[in-house]
Amino acid sequence: MADSMKTANLTRSGTIVGVMTLLSRVLGFVRDQVLAIVFGAGATTDVFLVAFKIPNFLRRLFAEGAFATAFVPVFTEYKETRSRAAMLDLAAHVSGTLIIILLLVSTLGVMLSPLIIMLFAPGFIDEPARFDLATHMLRITFPYLFFISLVAYAGSILNTFGKFAIPSFTPVLLNICMIAAALALSNHFQTPIVALAWGVFAAGALQLLLQLPFLRRMGLLPRPRWGWRHSGVRRILKLMAPAILGSSVAQINLLLDTIIASFLVAGSLSWLYYSDRLMEFPLGLLGVTLSTVILPRLSREHSLNSSQQFRQTLDWAIRLVLILGLPAAIGLVVLAEPMLLTLFGYGQFLASDARMASYSLIAYSAGLPAFLLIKIFAPAFFARQNTRTPVRIGIIALIANMGYNLLFVLPMIWLDFIAPHTGLAIASSVAAWQQAWMLYRQLAADDIYRISPALKQFAVRITPALFAMTLGLIVLADSSWLTHDAIGRVSLLLGIIAAGGFIYAVGLLMAGIRPVQLASP
Repeated sequence: MADSMKTANLTRSGTIVGVMTLLSRVLGFVRDQVLAIVFGAGATTDVFLVAFKIPNFLRRLFAEGAFATAFVPVFTEYKETRSRAAMLDLAAHVSGTLIIILLLVSTLGVMLSPLIIMLFAPGFIDEPARFDLATHMLRITFPYLFFISLVAYAGSILNTFGKFAIPSFTPVLLNICMIAAALALSNHFQTPIVALAWGVFAAGALQLLLQLPFLRRMGLLPRPRWGWRHSGVRRILKLMAPAILGSSVAQINLLLDTIIASFLVAGSLSWLYYSDRLMEFPLGLLGVTLSTVILPRLSREHSLNSSQQFRQTLDWAIRLVLILGLPAAIGLVVLAEPMLLTLFGYGQFLASDARMASYSLIAYSAGLPAFLLIKIFAPAFFARQNTRTPVRIGIIALIANMGYNLLFVLPMIWLDFIAPHTGLAIASSVAAWQQAWMLYRQLAADDIYRISPALKQFAVRITPALFAMTLGLIVLADSSWLTHDAIGRVSLLLGIIAAGGFIYAVGLLMAGIRPVQLASP
């Protein structure tokens, strides 16, 4: 009875996170459509993307990456093995320490904005107008890091107590604020795109204000205290130090892309952004859902020495990557340009922009399964409070990505290739596959996890369905998309996706795959 309840809870949690993430991603597409139509893919859009990407990068690196992966296992251990008073004492000291550090970092970020732009977008230095605009917008967007890091803290606590809905819904507010800023406020600024920076700032504050009442209602909002010497805080900080790179090497890779793209032709950053946004849809929907749900579960199983359950949870997550992540990657490759034209190809976003962005989308999509596997394998180490191994692997992958950038981008520039930014996406995908393989190899070497024979057999059984779906999409996608209006493009794209999904579903049924096989352990 207890095991069946755990299975139902994990499945229900995954469903809740998945639905909320889907809502956020759909609104994210609406947001990107608004940005594409209103601002296009030009120089000012590139500048905003840099000003937004810097605090967003730090959010993913520290808040969602290092902090969450270090805090959740320690907080879970306190919750499961110690008194409620001890757990609340840890929460009080963590929140107080986090607030002070974030205030300091945010203040320095605002003061040093010109230097940060020089570091993250050196290609802007020789263009004073772009450099000054980027500095101005970064001063507005940088405090987003303060708010969103506290949001990650609150969300981690709620997730540990099985409350997944509110933390998963919170990102929706960012999309709403940016859409409102673009449509309602942009005409009130001398440089219209500055409105987006204020939309980001407002979103951070609103996301934090949304979660605090739920913590208070559960009695999980103790008075913050400075706790640098608190034993639990020290454990979290010790785990965070290496996790900063280990859990977020993919984000560092994308940042390196930004630095190099700032030297390329205007529009390169925008093309990479829109292609990355499409790739992020399945990555966020499936990858974030899985990592969010399995980290508390794996942490609990490790605390209770349930090694068999630990392995079964990883098997279940990889099974979902195979049956959902692989067809998503194939669909993005085959339908890259049609998707970009359908979603963004209006107003200031030209057909040529869709073609350029499609090259990098295809390259990113080739690495989608690897990015998903990283979000499964990394929590397997973090749940065991082992951050040294992922950081070692992360550093290797990061250095390799630098080399891959030079290997792929420089020849494209020398040969005058039409889309040298594609090399950046290729490098990120290759580095992701390298990181995923190294993480798995280490899990196997440490006798923590090996792919089971049943999982291997499952992969073989779904292969014919994947081939059939791929052929179907290739045949159906052969259409002149520019001859259709917005409604026609959407209808045609949805029809092709539905047909591909039907072919895939029939292939799975013929292979004997049933929904019950996807149930959590």
